[in-house]
Amino acid sequence: MVESDFFGSHSNVYLYIPNLIGYGRIICYIASLTVAFSSAEWCLGLYFLGFFGDVLDGHAARYFGQSSTFGAVLDMVSDRMATAGLLIVLSHLYPSLWI
Repeated sequence: MVESDFFGSHSNVYLYIPNLIGYGRIICYIASLTVAFSSAEWCLGLYFLGFFGDVLDGHAARYFGQSSTFGAVLDMVSDRMATAGLLIVLSHLYPSLWI
């Protein structure tokens, strides 16, 4: 059953509004890591924009009723990716603190 309303639940879970926000978060994190060593301001701005997207996609999922298992996994993977990226950048900036 496919509804004509894009903002409601429909069969194409990949195009749910929260998942589109999640894709944007991943792009922000990758861009943040790309500029991490050349521009600290852009790195932090993109990193925090990604975390703002985390708040936004949760609210969008509840508001539009578009919660899905795929969206939950995408959210978790995005969070882990951001944390791992931050640890990689910090380990390169402060190599004397390696354990």
